[in-house]
Order: sequence, then C-alpha cells, then structure tokens
Amino acid sequence: MSSWPTPIKTALLLADDGTKLYGDGFGAIGHTLGEVCFNTAMSGYQEIVTDPSYAGQIVTFTFPHIGNVGTNTADIETSNTAKTDAAQGIIVRERITDPSNFRSQSNLSDWLAANNIIGISGVDTRAITTRIRDNGMFNAVLAHAPDGNFNEDGLAAQLANFAGLEGADLAKRVSVENTYPWAQGRWQWPDGFNDEPARHHVVALDFGIKKNILRCLVSAGCRVTVVPATSAASDILDLEPDGIFLSNGPGDPAATGTYAVAQIKALIDSGLPVFGICLGHQMLALALGAQTHKMKQGHHGANHPVKDIETGRVEITSMNHGFTVDRDTLPDSVTETHTSLFDGTNCGIRLKDRPVFSVQYHPEASPGPQDSHYLFDRFTVAMER
Repeated sequence: MSSWPTPIKTALLLADDGTKLYGDGFGAIGHTLGEVCFNTAMSGYQEIVTDPSYAGQIVTFTFPHIGNVGTNTADIETSNTAKTDAAQGIIVRERITDPSNFRSQSNLSDWLAANNIIGISGVDTRAITTRIRDNGMFNAVLAHAPDGNFNEDGLAAQLANFAGLEGADLAKRVSVENTYPWAQGRWQWPDGFNDEPARHHVVALDFGIKKNILRCLVSAGCRVTVVPATSAASDILDLEPDGIFLSNGPGDPAATGTYAVAQIKALIDSGLPVFGICLGHQMLALALGAQTHKMKQGHHGANHPVKDIETGRVEITSMNHGFTVDRDTLPDSVTETHTSLFDGTNCGIRLKDRPVFSVQYHPEASPGPQDSHYLFDRFTVAMER
C-alpha cells in the first residue's frame, strides 16, 4: 500500500529549551532571533507587525486568520522611514490566503518578504500561547528555508548567545536619527488623512513612536516636532515647545533610562506639560523615582480593560509591553491613576502638583474604539492652561 508523500517543512521555530516546531515558511527567507510573545487582537495585524515596540520580538497571533485582508501603506505604524525595524517575525496557525479587502494593496506574505520579516504557519499557536501563559515569554530563533534544510546546530549556537530583552536598550535602534516635523491628522471617512489647524507646539521624544500617535496629537490641535531618543533637554527646550510627549518603544526602560532619565527630569523641571505612552510611561516613572521590572507574559492585545481609579470609568484598551512600573516604588509626589483589570498592574500615573501624566496602554490604537482619546485632549488642555 502506497503512502502520501510527506510535504517539506520550510520553517523552523527553535526555542531556547531545545523545543523544535516545524511549519510552512512565508515572507522573508533566512533566520532571526527574538523573544516570543503572543498577541490576542482579532484585527490590526499589519499595525502590530510594524509597531516599533515589537523590535526584538517574534509575535504569535492567537487569532487564526491572519493575512485575510492583505496589507496597505496606510496601516504601517513605524514613522521612521530610515529604519523599519519592528517585529522580528510572526507565528500563525493557518496559511496566508489571498486577501479579500478593498483596501488591500499586496498579499501579506509578499509584503513581509519585501520588509525582511519571516513568518511560520501550520504550527500549534495554542500550545505556544499556553507555554507563555504558564512559563513566561521565551527566546527563540525563527528560520525559513525553501528547501527545508536548516543548520540546526548553528542556529542553536546563535540562540545560546542571544541575551534577550532584559537589559537591552532598543530605543536607539528604532529611533529617528534626525529631527522632523509632523502635521498629518487622523484618518476621516471619506477624505482620508487630514491636516489640522495647530494651536500648540509639541516636541515628541521618539523611542519608537507610532504614526497614529502623531496623528492623534495633530487632531487634538498640535504641531509636532519629532526628535531622537538621545536628544538633550536643552536642545528640546530650544525648540520652544508648549508640551513634551514621551513615546512608546521597545526594550528595557531601565537600559534606555541610562541616557534618557536625566533629560526627562530636566524637562519636568521646566514646568511644561508632559504626556507619556507605554515606554514613555515607564520612562516618566523612572524619572520620577520609581522602578520597572520584566513581566512574565507581558500585555499584548486589543481587549485589555483598564480602570480609571479617579473616575471609576473602565476603558477597553490596546496594550503592547513586556515591562511594567512597580507601583510600590512610586514616590509620594505621584498618584496612580489607572490599573489593569486583568492582573492589577499599574497603567497610569500623574504628578500631584504639575501637568505631568502618562499611561501604560495605547489610546491611539482605538480598541474601544475611542475610549481613551480624552487623554490627548487632557494634554492640550494642560498646554492651554
């Protein structure tokens, strides 16, 4: 009796404990190293893959149908055209199909290949997610070889030398190198992206800023100047801003803080309003005297409930972070404003005596869809005052 031929497995996910998962490769050819996390969002996969906060990570999608709406240029989140570094690779359950959406401009696999991002399909994403839930995020190497031949010993040796994200300053890797202006507002049906009249000038420190954050600032009435993560406070103040924005980004906030914390302290002392999101939230907390630590699973998804402690209001938020602010280290001058209803971790702070505040989640990502847009208005009101 004859048997069916075994199809060639063209992709390999090799975990740091030696576990090997073989699947079907797509996107770029080659191999990459990263920390494996999972994301529970049911939509927005292109925004996730292009979010610079995912630099150094391989994203497992728990939703099985990834790629079915294709890709387009409007949904790219990385704002740094000189560096497209974001997610290292992706892990999905089902094979990438032809897209079916009027906005699609290319197939996801083709787009990933053009952007040097590797993908693997046909693996048990539930098992990966369960492992992360029970044991925490792990490091792995993801390889794609059309002939199915892998130098597994060589890949394992590279993985053994991969230090992981703890202690890694990745903000420099994704940050813009030169200052630039931004004036594009949020997308509005049916006109598309609109320019908005500006009432305030905001300088944004780019630790890995997303385009839609910039758009939300513009739609709130701000003219934005984006500066590198390593910018000195004196140079920022020379731009005569009305407010300071601290952006999202990847890596260990304590590592980025070695050069950024002193500058953020000086910006706070200037008396200007300061608003931070995600890594910017963590950087602000460090500048105010608190500490951060690595999380077991992190928060990655578009369905995270967050409670505003001061109003009792619950927001459905989008999150993407693997480090968190230790609330027990917050100084007396800081008030905790938001908390996660999933695990109780800190999600927001503010200074009691100055217009300085931040949140751990992403109000620009619109999971609610506009539950958290008030934060941008809060920032502009602070600048008006």
